Amino acid sequence: MLDYDAEAELYDATRGGAPRAEAAAAAVLDLLPADTRTLLDLGCGTGIVTTRLKRPGLRVLGADASHGMAGVALRRGVPVALADAARLPVRSGSLDAVGAVWLLHLLRAPGLVPAVIAEAARVLRPGGVFVTTVDKDSAHDVGSDIDAVFAAHLTPTPADSSGEVEGHAARAGLRPAGEALFRGHGQGRSPRASAEALLAGRYASRVVPRGITAADLAARLELLPDQDVPRAEPTYRLRSFVRL
Repeated sequence: MLDYDAEAELYDATRGGAPRAEAAAAAVLDLLPADTRTLLDLGCGTGIVTTRLKRPGLRVLGADASHGMAGVALRRGVPVALADAARLPVRSGSLDAVGAVWLLHLLRAPGLVPAVIAEAARVLRPGGVFVTTVDKDSAHDVGSDIDAVFAAHLTPTPADSSGEVEGHAARAGLRPAGEALFRGHGQGRSPRASAEALLAGRYASRVVPRGITAADLAARLELLPDQDVPRAEPTYRLRSFVRL
């Protein structure tokens, strides 16, 4: 998996930067009830989305397990806690909302996604809202020639599939409330960029080479035409759940 401490300083530049973050923040805000006063941005990373979660009367905090990521978020002015998403230093029932943007798909260890969702439910007050991206990796399948190369090597059981997330949420006392879509600005990948990302471990949640090495798979990408031409951008999906 990617070393997020080492990746922190360059992370935003390789993930669409401010335009993608602004689209994500706007979609999250659309799913928050008007009376939301406290929001915890879980897995806040560099804080590039967190700093854009702004509206009158809303106080936003961040939490991340990576020292490097939390350090960048702090420099952006985000009040951030270094914390395990499955064991938050937060009182039960004390928050109006918890957000998790581009987090659940990374949680590949057995039982980790339901543990994180249950923890989000624990810290929410009754009527509080959990907002999370779902089906993140599959959003990148836009019908391109890059997707055709990856097709036989995709992760068979995504950690953030919408149906699984809804099931975990129900068991944690959360019911579906809404959803939103937003554009992954700057996330249309070229063959060359995809090969580099694969070799750097940035596709660890999405691609598991079968019968060949990552280097062999990257070599197949390098045979595609228009090596530096980005393919279509993905459209990401957010779902919200209300604590009963």
